[in-house]
Amino acid sequence: MNWKGVMPAITTCFDQDLAVDHGFMADHCRWLLENGCTGIVTLGSLGEGATLSFEEKLQIVKTCVAAVRERAPVMASISGLATGEAVALAKAAADTGCDALMVLPPYVYQGDWREMKAHVSAVIEATPLSCMLYNNPVAYGTDFVPEQIQELAQEHENLEAVKESSTDARRVSAIRALLGDRLELCVGVDDAIIEGIGVGAVGWVAGLANALPHESVELLNFAINGERERAFDLYRWFLPLLRMDTVPNFVQLIKVVQSEVGMGNARVRAPRLELIGEELHRTLEIIRDSLRSRPRELTRQSLPSTKLV
Repeated sequence: MNWKGVMPAITTCFDQDLAVDHGFMADHCRWLLENGCTGIVTLGSLGEGATLSFEEKLQIVKTCVAAVRERAPVMASISGLATGEAVALAKAAADTGCDALMVLPPYVYQGDWREMKAHVSAVIEATPLSCMLYNNPVAYGTDFVPEQIQELAQEHENLEAVKESSTDARRVSAIRALLGDRLELCVGVDDAIIEGIGVGAVGWVAGLANALPHESVELLNFAINGERERAFDLYRWFLPLLRMDTVPNFVQLIKVVQSEVGMGNARVRAPRLELIGEELHRTLEIIRDSLRSRPRELTRQSLPSTKLV
């Protein structure tokens, strides 16, 4: 499994009845690949996985697998309140034909290392698929420190990557120092991508790539290839948007960016609510200012001729 490059954690598109819009999601996957992304990550936090039923999750994975048609890997995010629920989802997702799993700690319960290790180990062992451990202590309250990640890597051959979202780029270098090239390391916080690549990350599980995949791919490539000035020039332009990935209402914000580029809508499922009033006004100002100053050399990005939803 190749965990390199830009792999968008895709949003889940809803129609006017807040049912999953599978037609749009298939088109979205294809568009992301056309713009250079290397994989599709489904059912994550940005995908509002906590609001989806078990069957909805499986149907989304099936839609993405069919849309991609082996052009790139599809990864299913595996989360649940109970270990048994997460294991069942992992097995069912594998049966849909997805290529890999992104393994989260349990929702709500924040146990000790013995308990969290048992939970993620059960999910990793549930299938032979390649797995990425998702470390996001800010969102989930569970922090897999480098020494614990090393322990998991030593015990599970199919644990092949880590999505590091602690917001501390030093974690990437610490994991690399302990494990060398045993695991592929991916940045999971959009406004830390340059820093993460600088200390050894090779991939980006990205949020704003849902709306701006070409810019995301170019930014990662500049950083990987050591094109420092080009990377920082693009980063400076991109940062006001990338920072939208780091706040509690990041789902709503990123969906508004998608709507503004004509690739999605702003609908979310409760308990999330769409932005309104002054908050929406400020958000649109930031987005529209950024799009007006979009780097000219990047405007060749493939955009839809009309909005798909």
